[in-house]
Amino acid sequence: MKIITRAKIATIAKKLKAAGKIIVLTNGCFDILHAGHVRYLAAARALGDSLIVGLNSDQSVRRLKGPTRPVNSQDDRAEVLTALAAVDYVVIFEDTTAENLVAEIKPDIYAKGGDYTIETLPESKIVTAHGGRIVLVPEVPGRSSSNIIKKISGEA
Repeated sequence: MKIITRAKIATIAKKLKAAGKIIVLTNGCFDILHAGHVRYLAAARALGDSLIVGLNSDQSVRRLKGPTRPVNSQDDRAEVLTALAAVDYVVIFEDTTAENLVAEIKPDIYAKGGDYTIETLPESKIVTAHGGRIVLVPEVPGRSSSNIIKKISGEA
């Protein structure tokens, strides 16, 4: 099973590290999966041996994106993500940032989209404190769930 509970993910990460595997962690809402997401996740997976995706819960997405989001439930978003070859594990988390998840998993690499900077990532200090590194994966221009939603609703 690729969808892992929050309680089990740290144990899985420890086992992977003990086996000499490079763990990559990324996180996000992944509300309406599109080509930008797929390319981003493939690039993140190429950085290591195992890709763990922290998926914002429905409540977390609402806090971040507003009351009309997410469009797809956390269970549906998790199922779609696990169908991708690049994704090894998905763990749903309630926080608005992945700071606690990073602290639990202690990834070798923390991957985020190129629309972020290392200085603005709240997870930066936690990643570097345990010896991990941050990799910013270039974003795919013109691809975003928000843009898709605007197009569907006739706002774009």
